[in-house]
Order: sequence, then structure tokens, then C-alpha cells
Amino acid sequence: MEHLPVEVIGNILSHLGVARDVMVASAVCRKWRDACRRHLRLLSFNSDDFPRDMTTRQLEIVITQTIFQTMGLQCLSIHIDNTHEFSAAPVIAWLMYTRETLRSLSYNVRTIPNVNILEKCGRQKLEVLDLDHNTITGVEPSYQRFTCLKSLSLRHFSISALDLSLLVAACPKIELLALDVLEVVTSDPQSTMELTSHTLKSLFAKSVGVDKIILDADNLEVLHLNALNLDLFELIGKGTLKHLKIDDVSVTHLDIGDSTDNLEVVDVSNFTIVWPKFYNMISRASNLRMLRFWGVVFDDEDEIVDSETIAVSFPLLRHLSLSYELRDGLLHYSLQGSSPLENVSVLELGWTVISEHFGPWVFGMIERCPNLKKLIIHGVLSEAKTREERQMLASFTSFIVCLMRRYVHVDVQFEYE
Repeated sequence: MEHLPVEVIGNILSHLGVARDVMVASAVCRKWRDACRRHLRLLSFNSDDFPRDMTTRQLEIVITQTIFQTMGLQCLSIHIDNTHEFSAAPVIAWLMYTRETLRSLSYNVRTIPNVNILEKCGRQKLEVLDLDHNTITGVEPSYQRFTCLKSLSLRHFSISALDLSLLVAACPKIELLALDVLEVVTSDPQSTMELTSHTLKSLFAKSVGVDKIILDADNLEVLHLNALNLDLFELIGKGTLKHLKIDDVSVTHLDIGDSTDNLEVVDVSNFTIVWPKFYNMISRASNLRMLRFWGVVFDDEDEIVDSETIAVSFPLLRHLSLSYELRDGLLHYSLQGSSPLENVSVLELGWTVISEHFGPWVFGMIERCPNLKKLIIHGVLSEAKTREERQMLASFTSFIVCLMRRYVHVDVQFEYE
């Protein structure tokens, strides 16, 4: 170790990252201390890494001394639990000291008064900004510009719809935007969030408190909507979307644009589907590789996803996952036609309430997949079962045993809740 260059030692310590460990390592000898000072690139502070009896003032001093002993930090993470409330002055000092070299900042610190992160970090080389439990008011894009920022994450955050729009517009190179539990302040009773970015490639939106989201993003490739209650979601783009995921969302009108030719993954769960409209929206996705409808409810009781439509519309499909209630009289319709699911190698089928239709449905779906390699059965088993439910489960078990004997080349797995 004594022959290692200080640059290499600094790189090793950067991989440690955790400030507590770096502090211990820097005390080994003068060479290691010099490596920490001149060549440390990553530093992470988390209140859980320090003794619980450490006071807020002591924690401020430790963080200040550690940061000020470095030169050229590129990645800084500071996450302090809400039992500590720091003075604004030392926090501003940390940000000002590192702003010239910092590329990534992950920040969750309560201060008195609130520190304007945008003011301290704007116009610098920051590429990743992750803010948690914070509030932003009065975005001024004329001087709070993030010319290098590619990734922006706001978690448990409060911001107005206008400020959020201005903030995204102030990031001309942004590629990833994550909005996780967002309180959107607006005076409009029908709150609308409008975002425009011609560089954005990925949007994750969870528990965002608005009624309407309108996204103008020409190059969006990944869209993940989670735990939203919306009147409208509209994507204005140029058909670049590749990955669509919708989970636990209620939306009156969903529009992801006319051109979905590049879609490769559609993953929908805990969602009420108007099947004709939804199918029309994704029907052009001839390059689709994965299709998942899990725990979905159909708006019309007589609607169901039929395997013929899937086979014809998505000939390159490799992974198919389906779980929804099989109502009486719909089993035959779901299995009608003869077009094979030629490229499906992984098939996942599930139930929440087992019925007599599930076994025949499994058999019918396997028959449609001549190149199937893996079958995964998902089921929900309640503690107390009626005699009828026990009989159904026993019959299904016997059915699966026979199925496994017939399709010995298929790896059958079970996942029960």
C-alpha cells in the first residue's frame, strides 16, 4: 500500500464514499490524509452513520470540517433526518465551497431559514441534482440556469406548477426527471402541470398533486406513471417512446400520442382499462417485446384481452404477463383464433380469486406459445378457504402436474401471496 500513488488511494477512498469511513481512513497516515484532501471525489453524509446522541451542532461541525479538508469533490450526498435542523450558514458554506467542481448533489437537509438550492448551484457544472423534503419558490430562469444538468429528482417536494415548468426549462440538457410525492401549489381549482423539454428521455411521476399533466417532450423514451389521480395525461411527442409503465393510476383521458411504433415495453397494473381505446393507442407497436396487464379491471364487463389480437398485433413479443378476472363466458373469446405467439418465451399468468376457468386458460395460452421456455403462475392464497375454493385449488394442482408432464421442456414456477 505504501507504494500506491496518492491518486489511486484517493480513487479507492472515493469508492468508500461514506464520510465516516473516509474520516477513519484519512487518519491512517499523512499520505492517506493527502489523498483525501487532493483526490477524493465522492463523499456521503447520512445521519444514520453517526452516533444517535450527537447533537445538531456537533454534526454541523463534523460535516464542515470533512468537506473543507477536500479539494475537488465531484459527488456530494447529505441526508439528515428531520430530528436535526441546521443553521443556514454552514449549509451555504458547504455548497459554495464545492460548487466549482461538483457534478452530483443529493440533498436532504432541514435548515433555518430555508436555503435556496437553485441560487447556490445554478450556472455551475452540476449534472445530477436530487432534492428531498424541500420547497422551492420563485424560480428565476434568467440567472438560475443549469446548463449541464441531465438528471433532476424532486422527492417529497413543494413547488408551484409555474416554478416547476420554469425549472425544467432552465435545464437545456435534462434527460431524466423524477417527481416523487410532489405538492404542486396552484391557485387554479383545476390544477394543470405543463412541462416542455426537447431533451428529456425519461419521466417518473408518482403522487403528483395535480388534475392534469401535459408533457411536450419530443425525445421521451421512458414514461412511468405511479399512484396518480388525473383527469388528463397528454404526451406531445414524436413517437420516440419505448417503455410505458402505468401502476395504480386513475386517469379519465390518457393520450400518449398517435405514433407508438417504437414501443418495446408496455407494463400496466392496478388500472381500469377501456380496452378498445387502449388497444388503439398501442396497436402500432409492432416492435413490442414485453406486454404486461396485471391486476387490471376492464371498464366493460364483456371486454377481455384476446390472444389472437396480441399474436397478430405484436409478432415480436417475447414476454407476456396477464392477470385479471376471468368472467363466465369470456374464456372462449380470450382464446379464439389460431395465430401463434411465436416468439413468447416467458409467460406469466395470475389470479387474485381462483376460478374453474384458470386451468383451461393456462392450457390454452401455452398451446399458443410453441417456443415457450418459462411459465410462471402467480396466485393469491387466503388463510380461510371454502370447500369449493379448496377443490378448485386441488383440481388446478392436478392439472398443472399433468401439464408439466406434457410440456417437459417448459420451466414451471409458482409464486403465491
